[in-house]
Amino acid sequence: MRAMQLNAYGPASDLALVEADKPRVSADQVLVEVGAAGVNPVDTYIRSGTNNYTASFPHTPGSDGSGTIVEIGSDVTGLTIGQRVYFSRNLTGSSAEFTVCPATHVFPLADSLSFEEGACLGIPYTTAHRALFGRAHAKAGDKVLVHGATGAVGIAAIQLALAAGMTVVASAGTEAGAALLREQGVDAVIMHNEADHLAPYQSLENGFDVIIEMLANHNLDQDLKALGFGGCVAVVGNRGTVEINPRDLMARDASVLGVALANVKPHELDLIAKSLRPLLENGLLKPVVRKTYSLSELPQAHEDVLKSGALGNLVVSIK
Repeated sequence: MRAMQLNAYGPASDLALVEADKPRVSADQVLVEVGAAGVNPVDTYIRSGTNNYTASFPHTPGSDGSGTIVEIGSDVTGLTIGQRVYFSRNLTGSSAEFTVCPATHVFPLADSLSFEEGACLGIPYTTAHRALFGRAHAKAGDKVLVHGATGAVGIAAIQLALAAGMTVVASAGTEAGAALLREQGVDAVIMHNEADHLAPYQSLENGFDVIIEMLANHNLDQDLKALGFGGCVAVVGNRGTVEINPRDLMARDASVLGVALANVKPHELDLIAKSLRPLLENGLLKPVVRKTYSLSELPQAHEDVLKSGALGNLVVSIK
């Protein structure tokens, strides 16, 4: 099978297209013929061995994706050969024609979604759901800021929050990003590259119940000042350190919560998938695919996913 691989930690340019053996499944696993693979920042961390991530070599990148089940382990129930699925984790890398997945991390793909759209679910939508509901316990009527909202998780968080009846404020760094947020139904768009962009919200009366934060090392200090009483910041993304004043938390009875998809147990993943399914089927959730790459273009996708000014999801079509 064709796969993108590298043999040591390194830059995206080290990735090469190779012919590899088709992987085999164990009793509790399934083999998926990959239709499309998601491209997420975590893939670049694993590839380069940064942020405490490690890999074994040769390494095929790609944590999530979608496709068709072609083989099922003897202990697997509830899934069938030929079924269209998406997955939030795999064992052999999704940037390949076939990948092995734990059956616990494979879920039915809504008929309304393409494989490219399905490749946006495993990490972005699952993470956004976990951040909003599993960690921040957001509910209808809450005032929510999605800080850095134009990327994959941000768009998912906006759609989920609006579908649940929350009041959403979202930030963008470009006019194109602001336009995308308005297309998603956000009425209050702020530009996070402007100085003091959170100032109108930095009071107990105007603060947020929940902030979904995509770049905590830049924003957490100011986020805390923009919380209402009892509010919380759910940290989805971070690329460094930051200094805060704990008194901003104390004055508001506020909290900061970490969000890491790796910590979510299989039964929780199943519940998230079941929650997402009707929303996807009814069109309340709709992944935004910014760009689709060919398999050999994966190095460029790894470069692009870390650039500012994201406008949705990046995916690799496996053809």
